[in-house]
Amino acid sequence: MGGAILSGLLSPTVTVEGGIRVTNRTSRKAATLGSDVVTSLAIEEDPDANRTAVTGARVVLLGVKPTMVRDVLREIRPALAPEAIVVSVAAGVTIGTMEGIIPSVVLRAMPNTPALVGRGVTGLSAGSRASAEDVALVRSLFETVGEVLEIPEEKIDALSTISGSGPAYVFYLIEQLTRTAVSLGFTVSEAATMVNGTFLGAAELLAASGEDPAELRRRVTSPKGTTERAIWELEKADLSATFARATAAALERARELAAG
Repeated sequence: MGGAILSGLLSPTVTVEGGIRVTNRTSRKAATLGSDVVTSLAIEEDPDANRTAVTGARVVLLGVKPTMVRDVLREIRPALAPEAIVVSVAAGVTIGTMEGIIPSVVLRAMPNTPALVGRGVTGLSAGSRASAEDVALVRSLFETVGEVLEIPEEKIDALSTISGSGPAYVFYLIEQLTRTAVSLGFTVSEAATMVNGTFLGAAELLAASGEDPAELRRRVTSPKGTTERAIWELEKADLSATFARATAAALERARELAAG
């Protein structure tokens, strides 16, 4: 996810004052990210790389695993500038937890993987110390890779079960429909063309039409036709309840992560 956001910041239409600094654990990974505008530091070469990277920074983005957030915050706390805004993209770790470790402005963000192609959806929640200006600055960062929803923190874990995990749900449906196509005698390549193209086309039609998805579904579903019969089978499977259980399970896991 950090790489996706970095690609957005490196867009020709985006200007970043003061440069960009990133850290990675290995020299090999750090070497792939360095450029004329990106200072890339490796922790295995410099144990102080994280502190060096945040020194003087206006916005500090934490792209580490939830279990690492607390330790990284304690590590960088002495190097943070008074005006620094710290943004975490880790699931489960609350703003209150982070504000208890550092004195800085804190926000939580929950982007999703389509940010890699500039079509991300990011949930953004402000901490108690954040001003409207702080939020606007962070919002502009994530708008380089897609759309942003400003929401209260109590909704951000729920958002993660929809837009955060949602791409995996879509890929899973594509995977299953592709298997079905192969079982009907199509080659893997033919199945991929049909299924991938259908999902992409349907999503673009939804975006371009401005119609409710239920209305678009009705237009495809002719009375007493083949699609109506297929939809009936899906209705019997009670997909609504299945998705409710899936998102509830994801939300429970987010709360487990928050508990440490």
